[in-house]
Amino acid sequence: MSSYAALLKTPGVARLIAAQLTARFPFGMLSLAFLIHIERLFDSYGAAGLVLAAMSIGQAIAGPLTSRLMGRLGMRPVILVTMIVCATSIIVMAVVPMSVLGLMLVGFLAGLSMPPIQPAVRTIYPKVVNSRQLSPLFALDASAQEIIWVLGPVIATFVAIQVSTVAGILLAAAFLIGGSVWFLLLPEVGRVRIPRSRRKLGVVLKKPAVLLSTVVGFMLVAACAAVEAGVVAVFGHGSADSGWVLGIFAIGSLIGGLALGHAPIGPWALAARMLIVAVGLVLATFWLTFWWLAFALLLAGIGIAPAFAVLFGIVSASVKFSDTAEAYGWVGTGQLMGAAMGSAVAGFSIDHSGPVSAIFVAAGFAALGCIIAALARRHAPDLRGRDVSPIPDTEPIGVVS
Repeated sequence: MSSYAALLKTPGVARLIAAQLTARFPFGMLSLAFLIHIERLFDSYGAAGLVLAAMSIGQAIAGPLTSRLMGRLGMRPVILVTMIVCATSIIVMAVVPMSVLGLMLVGFLAGLSMPPIQPAVRTIYPKVVNSRQLSPLFALDASAQEIIWVLGPVIATFVAIQVSTVAGILLAAAFLIGGSVWFLLLPEVGRVRIPRSRRKLGVVLKKPAVLLSTVVGFMLVAACAAVEAGVVAVFGHGSADSGWVLGIFAIGSLIGGLALGHAPIGPWALAARMLIVAVGLVLATFWLTFWWLAFALLLAGIGIAPAFAVLFGIVSASVKFSDTAEAYGWVGTGQLMGAAMGSAVAGFSIDHSGPVSAIFVAAGFAALGCIIAALARRHAPDLRGRDVSPIPDTEPIGVVS
């Protein structure tokens, strides 16, 4: 903990983490808020899953594109414009009556315009700390973001039940606007300029570590999205228990991130962390009581933040600085496609086979991610004792003869 405290004393680190967490806080609220809102409107988890899937697909498409645009236009213009469009779309979805198809279309636009806060901050981190601090910073960031998943579901559920589902969605929009403006005003955002990449869009995916992180991230987030839908279905939209259980799930991730954040990242690191998630989710299928789900998901959560820290670390160490934003954009795309797939599959499985089927879906995604990480371990760089900073961009130097 002392090393994390020292990190937070590094100029700029604490405010970067705080601002980006605030801007991304809606991610912990919107899925559950929209799930409850749309299920109440149409009495169908399948309809809610379709809308969430459309939003996630929009985010998935935008991820590498908006990340690459930051290298051309700068971080501030891209984040400002996308924030305005995204917040407007979310508010429209909350207050304007429309069909499922209409919600899907506006949700797709909201996802397409989601501000690229995560790629931006991950690109800034190597410029505010030294190479020795970067790996612990990724772990701290992955752990700190669990605040989003600890408080987000609880707040979304509480506001949706005690006030209204519309109020929960509007509160998420307020976090998005306030957090994005705060992030844009930080001096570190103005000081870091992402070099324009000379590669074609998508070439960075040829890096095995980037592709591995994208695929495994897809499986991990799909598992989390399926669990979220399953837990809500178990307790019903009239109970706050779902928010508490999902909060405990995130607390497990926070504990895991802080406890394992300094563990060496070897070839088996990703598979080992995914195994923890898979085992916990398999246990969750045994009994659907509050305390058993809380215990099983606490265990599963212990592997989540450490797995994300590995994903971020192996990407950072494998690409040039000019490619980092796009690389993280692709990793984010994989995760958002996973959210779409997890929400959609879980929603339809709940309608046809009951809540426990969604937990089985989640366990399947996590197990598959573990298997892929194990089979592809030779493509994961061995970062034990290595610098995880991005590869510097170099240019030819003219020599006078």
